[in-house]
Amino acid sequence: MNLNDLGPLMARRRYGGLTFDEFRTDPALAELRWPDDVLQDFLFDHGDYFVDDYGALDLRDITWELESIPAVDFHTMPTGESDAGCIESYAENPVYWVKDRPPEVGRHWKEHGTWLRPPLLIDRRLLDPAHSGLQVLEGRTRVGVLRGRFREQLRVAPNHQAWVGRP
Repeated sequence: MNLNDLGPLMARRRYGGLTFDEFRTDPALAELRWPDDVLQDFLFDHGDYFVDDYGALDLRDITWELESIPAVDFHTMPTGESDAGCIESYAENPVYWVKDRPPEVGRHWKEHGTWLRPPLLIDRRLLDPAHSGLQVLEGRTRVGVLRGRFREQLRVAPNHQAWVGRP
C-alpha cells in the first residue's frame, strides 16, 4: 500500500470533511498501526503533498518510534527532492518562523530549546537501500528553525524528539 492507493481516502478527507477520528479509523489504514501523531502529520494533514517524493513508498514497510536525536544530526539532514532548499530558507529567519506560529511554540523554544511537536523523519534506506541516514519527511519548518537558532546562538537543546520511520 502506498500513497497513491490512498487517493480515494485523501479525496474524502479533502472534499468530504472527514474529521481526524473518522480518517484514522478508516479500514484502508487499519493495517498500518501507526501512532496517531504520525497518521495526522503525515497522512491526514499532508498526505496529498507527499505523493511526488514518497508516492511509491510501501507504507506497510515503515515502523514508527519516538526517538531522541542529537541536534547536530539535523544540521545536514536532507528533505525530499521536491522541497530541496526549503529547510535552509526557514533557517534564514528562525525568529520570524517561530513568531508566525501560536505563542506556545515560541515559549517552548525559549524554555526548552526545542519544538513543541516532534517532526517526522524517515530512514533513507526505505527510499533507496544504497542510502543511509535520516531524512526530514514532515517538519521542515521546525528543522529550519533549529538550524537557524543554532546559527544565531539562540537556545537549542542538545537532543530533540522526533518520530522516526524505519524499515
